[in-house]
Amino acid sequence: MKRWIWQYNNYPHFTYNFEKLEQLLQKISMEQGYLLALTQTMSKDTILQRQCDALLNETLSTAAIEGEILNRDSVKASIAKKFGLKEIDDKKIIDSTDNLVAILIDANTNYDKALTLERLFGWHNALFPKGYSGLRKINTATFRGEETMQVVGGSIGKEVIYYEAPPRNELDNEMQRFLEWFNTEKPSLIKACIAHLWFVIIHPFDDGNGRITRAITDLVLSNIENSKISRLYSMSSSINENKKAYYSALEYTTGYIKKVDNHLDITLWCEWFLNTLYQALLDTKSKLNHIIFKTEFWDKHRDQPFNARQIKVMNFVLDIGIENFKGNLSKKKYMSIADTASTTASRDIAELLEFGCLEQIEGTAGRNVSYKIII
Repeated sequence: MKRWIWQYNNYPHFTYNFEKLEQLLQKISMEQGYLLALTQTMSKDTILQRQCDALLNETLSTAAIEGEILNRDSVKASIAKKFGLKEIDDKKIIDSTDNLVAILIDANTNYDKALTLERLFGWHNALFPKGYSGLRKINTATFRGEETMQVVGGSIGKEVIYYEAPPRNELDNEMQRFLEWFNTEKPSLIKACIAHLWFVIIHPFDDGNGRITRAITDLVLSNIENSKISRLYSMSSSINENKKAYYSALEYTTGYIKKVDNHLDITLWCEWFLNTLYQALLDTKSKLNHIIFKTEFWDKHRDQPFNARQIKVMNFVLDIGIENFKGNLSKKKYMSIADTASTTASRDIAELLEFGCLEQIEGTAGRNVSYKIII
């Protein structure tokens, strides 16, 4: 009985309804262009900082999807080391974390190099430098063993098989076919959709398949964008925010959901993938807009005699983003952020109004008076 996607006769000849995806593809291309335009208005230091932030989120999130919580300080130290930043605390660097950061940087910078078994084995060995996944000895820098590879969930005694991968004796042909396609197919968003899904279907390793899959996805996206903006956003962060939808799309496509006429029609998977990428781009655009607004604000008001409290409050709101700062700025909120008394907060706000940094929200007065930051 054919159940899993790789068991169908026409596998891996995936099909999709382009008309259902066309609008999404156009929206993504527009956002990619918008991000590229934004970067041209930003300083090199700002871009570098944003790249570091995105890499931090990507590293933490791609591990979190697999249920592994990395030490944030360790990841930050590894990123600082890779980017050649100063004041690195080497004691915080952990080899496995450092290696994951290196894999993601490789995928996002060496995107024009061929994807080979040697490269994939190198990534896999870097993920598990001691040959263990937790307490379990695994095959590293080679394909998984002869035992059946299953994705299993549920409680003990009530296990559910969500997916079963192709058997070990088919992996050589599977990977050869995948790599030949990958290295000859031109970069595109559809290629990113298929590459992600196909590698998950093959599941060639004992462990680490998900992290390597997402690195492959980054490689395709970086190739599309010539790495100009791909390192500014984190798709894994968007996946991690809604893992249920991720696994649901996989289950529908790869065979767990039985009531599907044609598992090789991957339109639903592509819709999920493209929507997730689109959200990652929107999130990054919002963050970059905050950075640009903050830069313009301080450029305009650089000569004003701000005190430390005023700087703290302004940066607090600007970092969140004006549109995300619910309820606007009030004296009560100012007191809380600055940790100061009512009279001091009133005096500070009066000065900010005089400086032209704040304006009172129309229709607010008395105890309900509130303000917004202006340039």
